[in-house]
Amino acid sequence: MRAFAAMLMPLLLSVSAAAQNAEITDTEIIDADIADAENADEAIVELDEETEIGGGMASYYGNELAGNRTASGERFNPSHLTAAHRTLPFGSRVRVTNTANGDSVIVRINDRGPFTHGRVIDVSHAAAREIGMHRSGTARVKLALLDD
Repeated sequence: MRAFAAMLMPLLLSVSAAAQNAEITDTEIIDADIADAENADEAIVELDEETEIGGGMASYYGNELAGNRTASGERFNPSHLTAAHRTLPFGSRVRVTNTANGDSVIVRINDRGPFTHGRVIDVSHAAAREIGMHRSGTARVKLALLDD
């Protein structure tokens, strides 16, 4: 693992001239985290945080479902950052990013669905507000599974 980190470190520490002139980027944040890390193993954990799992159309649960049991057995609360996905395990954390405005939110999977053709995820009302889709009801999103 240390050998891998030693090979990866120079690549991570090099930042292009364009990125240096731009606002703070993810690369610069990672570089700062690596410089602050006590050892390279911590830095590698920082890089493996999420895995893109595709995307598509998202919708959100209405408040009328508040209090109903979800497939995981817990009660649905529209003010919590939760979501329904057809296959991801309950408790999975997923970053949902609205491709139209770049806003993202991290939700916890606690239900199954959506069961509407063409939809990939149903988010709670609170999550929909976070990414700016609460007025339209749907949005095109990217999904990334977060490592725990």
